[in-house]
Amino acid sequence: MAGKAVVSLTTGLEDPEKVTVAFLVAVGAAETGRPTLMFLTKEAVRLAVDGVAVGVGCDGCPPLPELLKRYEAAGGVYYACPICFNARQLDEEQLISGAEIQGTIPMWEWIGDEGATTFSY
Repeated sequence: MAGKAVVSLTTGLEDPEKVTVAFLVAVGAAETGRPTLMFLTKEAVRLAVDGVAVGVGCDGCPPLPELLKRYEAAGGVYYACPICFNARQLDEEQLISGAEIQGTIPMWEWIGDEGATTFSY
């Protein structure tokens, strides 16, 4: 089995190009067979809410909904920081498929002893 990958994203749609790059990295990891986790914090937690990750980040970039579909199809998982999620008064009932409200301890438990390749955006 390929090693795990964790993509940490702090940015939401205020910087759609950065969001696109983070998703491209996560999709690439997941589609090549790596167990992949996106850890969403700060404004990025909004991306875990259904209907938020829309649009295109840049000229020639794939649409965000397409990247989310590919990530889900490849088995990608999202952990949305509970502190950030609750601070924004978001609705847990509106989470996208594959998303959970989980903090740093569950993230470390997911990584486990074998470690993971990490990316931060």
